[in-house]
Amino acid sequence: MEIILKEDIIGLGYKNEIVNVKNGYGRNYLIPQGKAVIASPSAKKILAENLRQQANKLAAQKAAAEDKAKKFENVALEIAAKVSATGQLYGSVGAAQVADALEAKGLEVDRKIITMRDAKRLGEYEAVIHFYKDVEVKIPVTVVAENAEVLAPAKEEEVAPVAEVADDIDEDFDLDEEEEAPAAE
Repeated sequence: MEIILKEDIIGLGYKNEIVNVKNGYGRNYLIPQGKAVIASPSAKKILAENLRQQANKLAAQKAAAEDKAKKFENVALEIAAKVSATGQLYGSVGAAQVADALEAKGLEVDRKIITMRDAKRLGEYEAVIHFYKDVEVKIPVTVVAENAEVLAPAKEEEVAPVAEVADDIDEDFDLDEEEEAPAAE
């Protein structure tokens, strides 16, 4: 089914774009929600006329999006998360955490325009911010351990050798042989 989008839908398309979707998705969700209309020949003509009239306005919107995107260049995020001893995260790091980290840096962005594969382990990931049709910014995201001391290997000097500990225990609990064996009557 061919439809014309009335608003941006991440993963599907942008406003005033003609896209093909499955019939049920178009009829049962997009059209009733007011997010799209059926792309009939008359609707396509109206869209073409509107786009021609709005060309200057769209160019200004794209320029504004590019200016906004320049603020996000050379930005790298490091997000701390709680981690198990194996490096597995408790939960995951996604678009909401990226938006919060950007806001902490003074860069405000709506989490709905951020796409990122959920991070479930420590490591390097990439978040993409979609400002406009052709204006996207890729931000490297590093997920680090919040509780780094759990993952750090124990130092040898901090751990007493087992033999020394065993000797200390034997000295503390030195029993006479007579006391060990109870008398049998």
